[in-house]
Amino acid sequence: MTTTSLTMAKALNAGLRKALENDPKVLLMGEDIGKLGGVFRITDGLQKDFGADRVIDSPLAESAIVGTAVGLAIRGYRPVCEIQFDGFVYPAFDQIVSQVAKLRSRTEGVYRMGIVIRLPFAGGIGAVEHHSESPEAYFAHTAGLRVVSCSTPHDAYWMIQEAIAHDDPIIFCEPKCRYWEKGDVDLDNPGRGLFEANRVREGSDVTVVAWGPSVKTTLRAAEVAATEGRSVEVIDARSVAPLDLAPLVASVKKTGRLIVVHEAPPTASMGADIIRRLSEECFYSLRAPGLQVSGYHTPYPPARIEDAFRPSVDRILDAIDRSMDYGL
Repeated sequence: MTTTSLTMAKALNAGLRKALENDPKVLLMGEDIGKLGGVFRITDGLQKDFGADRVIDSPLAESAIVGTAVGLAIRGYRPVCEIQFDGFVYPAFDQIVSQVAKLRSRTEGVYRMGIVIRLPFAGGIGAVEHHSESPEAYFAHTAGLRVVSCSTPHDAYWMIQEAIAHDDPIIFCEPKCRYWEKGDVDLDNPGRGLFEANRVREGSDVTVVAWGPSVKTTLRAAEVAATEGRSVEVIDARSVAPLDLAPLVASVKKTGRLIVVHEAPPTASMGADIIRRLSEECFYSLRAPGLQVSGYHTPYPPARIEDAFRPSVDRILDAIDRSMDYGL
């Protein structure tokens, strides 16, 4: 086993490099991703090593970036589009939901849509408006799109390669507040498939499901809860479309309690949908109603108060207390 310690940013860079090396049809496209290496330096050095015809500095036009990727995918290429910030994806929304999501089905598989749309998402970096969105539910709602999120450098390294190799279009959500955090990366073994959930902490009292930036916060809350005598099982969903339901069902049937943590607002959210599905599957095992710990149904706030908007250790602990207090 070959293991190295990388930040998530470096792990994504290494995964993109590997994909470029392994398949000459892989192309990277986005604003400032070439010479600059992207605003988060995820593509640093790749244009120098692979050339400007494979790591392409695009115009500031998200709809054009994704529209060009559709044409490239039809011709057999595997374009990887970087959307500079999550809130900038909306100009490309029509292309994504009307063309990217539907062309493989519309052509009965004649055209593959092997497109990856990289989306730095969620908050935690003190950014201005339109730079801290959590739009995963928009895309998960659209049949034909797959939506995944990494939470560790190891998953970042492997999941980006697996997404690029896939024939369906994938929205690849990267938690930007975790870009600079280090972790071990096993360079030989991915450990999990792209669409598989991962139990990252075993417990017996309550199941907490999270993804992306919320996984680490949830693990911190689980550690605190353990000092109070509460055993919290944490599952990293990793994929929200499709959702790997079986491990979640098994966990909730064991614990009898469910909490879902994410940064997006609670209304029409992935958390609400996960609670609905697990309530159906685990109705006779539940000892308390499913709870969400999420952002609020407001536009993302100014940086000085974003910590009050995002799920925190204290808010997760409060949800654990409320779930346990039902006493069923």
